[in-house]
Amino acid sequence: MGKNAGGVYRIIEVVGLSKTSWEDAGRKAVETASKSLRDLRVAEVTKTDMKVENGKVTAYRTRVSLSFKYET
Repeated sequence: MGKNAGGVYRIIEVVGLSKTSWEDAGRKAVETASKSLRDLRVAEVTKTDMKVENGKVTAYRTRVSLSFKYET
Protein backbone atom coordinates (compact mmCIF):
# COMPACT_ATOMS: atom_id res chain seq x y z
CA MET A 1 0.00 0.00 0.00
CA GLY A 2 1.08 3.54 -0.67
CA LYS A 3 2.05 6.04 1.97
CA ASN A 4 -1.38 7.76 1.91
CA ALA A 5 -3.48 4.60 1.57
CA GLY A 6 -4.94 4.63 5.08
CA GLY A 7 -5.43 6.70 8.15
CA VAL A 8 -7.88 7.99 10.67
CA TYR A 9 -9.75 11.25 10.19
CA ARG A 10 -11.77 13.43 12.51
CA ILE A 11 -14.64 15.69 11.48
CA ILE A 12 -15.53 18.90 13.31
CA GLU A 13 -17.93 21.75 12.58
CA VAL A 14 -17.03 25.42 12.58
CA VAL A 15 -19.08 28.51 11.72
CA GLY A 16 -17.70 31.47 9.80
CA LEU A 17 -19.23 34.94 9.85
CA SER A 18 -19.06 37.65 7.18
CA LYS A 19 -20.77 40.94 6.45
CA THR A 20 -20.47 40.38 2.69
CA SER A 21 -21.31 36.78 1.64
CA TRP A 22 -21.72 33.12 2.55
CA GLU A 23 -18.63 32.31 0.46
CA ASP A 24 -16.54 34.77 2.45
CA ALA A 25 -17.90 33.34 5.72
CA GLY A 26 -16.96 29.81 4.63
CA ARG A 27 -13.49 30.90 3.56
CA LYS A 28 -12.93 32.63 6.91
CA ALA A 29 -14.02 29.50 8.79
CA VAL A 30 -11.55 27.31 6.89
CA GLU A 31 -8.67 29.79 7.08
CA THR A 32 -9.13 30.35 10.81
CA ALA A 33 -9.42 26.62 11.57
CA SER A 34 -6.32 25.87 9.49
CA LYS A 35 -4.23 27.94 11.91
CA SER A 36 -4.73 25.38 14.67
CA LEU A 37 -5.64 22.19 12.75
CA ARG A 38 -3.06 20.41 10.64
CA ASP A 39 -3.58 18.46 7.45
CA LEU A 40 -7.13 19.60 6.63
CA ARG A 41 -8.52 17.40 3.84
CA VAL A 42 -12.14 18.30 3.10
CA ALA A 43 -14.37 21.28 3.84
CA GLU A 44 -18.09 20.73 3.30
CA VAL A 45 -20.66 23.52 3.64
CA THR A 46 -23.50 22.01 5.66
CA LYS A 47 -25.66 25.04 6.37
CA THR A 48 -25.98 28.72 5.56
CA ASP A 49 -28.05 31.32 7.35
CA MET A 50 -28.19 35.04 8.01
CA LYS A 51 -28.18 37.21 11.08
CA VAL A 52 -31.08 39.70 10.96
CA GLU A 53 -31.42 42.89 12.99
CA ASN A 54 -34.30 45.34 12.62
CA GLY A 55 -35.48 43.56 9.48
CA LYS A 56 -32.10 43.83 7.72
CA VAL A 57 -29.42 41.23 7.04
CA THR A 58 -26.37 42.17 9.08
CA ALA A 59 -24.22 39.07 8.59
CA TYR A 60 -23.93 35.83 6.65
CA ARG A 61 -23.08 32.63 8.51
CA THR A 62 -21.72 29.45 6.97
CA ARG A 63 -21.40 26.17 8.87
CA VAL A 64 -18.56 24.02 7.57
CA SER A 65 -17.66 20.42 8.39
CA LEU A 66 -13.89 19.98 8.29
CA SER A 67 -12.03 16.70 8.16
CA PHE A 68 -8.41 16.37 9.15
CA LYS A 69 -6.06 13.46 9.56
CA TYR A 70 -4.89 12.29 12.97
CA GLU A 71 -1.14 12.15 13.17
CA THR A 72 0.35 8.75 13.88
